[in-house]
Amino acid sequence: MDFELMINSIPKLLNAAIVTLKLLSVSLIVGLFIGLLFAILRLNKNIFINKFAYGYSYVFRGTPLLVQIFIIYFGLGQIESLRSSFLWVILKEPYWCAIIAFALNTGAYTSEILRSAFQTIKPGIIEAGQSLGISNKIIFYKIQIPIAIRQSLPAYGNEIILMMKGTSLASTVTLMDLTGVAKYIISTTFKPIEVFIVAGGIYLFMTFIIHNVIKFLEKKYSFN
Repeated sequence: MDFELMINSIPKLLNAAIVTLKLLSVSLIVGLFIGLLFAILRLNKNIFINKFAYGYSYVFRGTPLLVQIFIIYFGLGQIESLRSSFLWVILKEPYWCAIIAFALNTGAYTSEILRSAFQTIKPGIIEAGQSLGISNKIIFYKIQIPIAIRQSLPAYGNEIILMMKGTSLASTVTLMDLTGVAKYIISTTFKPIEVFIVAGGIYLFMTFIIHNVIKFLEKKYSFN
């Protein structure tokens, strides 16, 4: 076991972890808005809107994240009209392709988490707001959404952790995230065990932080 290599790898891997956290945070922010939008669409009584939202969720939850990254990064580049459009400025960059794939993927899971949370809200809460003369729009934005977010925290916490681990796939499109830098160090030292132990430890530490932040928020916003 080369402990010197492990110690020397820590600064490089920590810098790469910043890239991982950037990928995660941007993807989660965009994915949360996508998820909320499609959760609302899933609750719509219009069958076409409902089926469209269900189709999005089904496709992105039913296919591997790696395949989605490859389709967006390699596949879209095969479309001539896209390469000659303003979108190519974004789609030619692996960073933004990874963000798009991660956001669409986590958005699909988030939409299901929020949809389930909306459906668990007791009708009496909504009826109480209506009896006070509060409009349905205000009830939705001021009452239903906060309650749904609060109830979905445990499941959404798991999704954040899964998405954080999923960002390791960004290295497949040449991004030098935590896994990408670990692979690079291994290619020059030929010592995978030592490097992956350090990289795995950093992932584990980030998971520990996320888990405890979600746990704190659950207690803080508990109904009890």
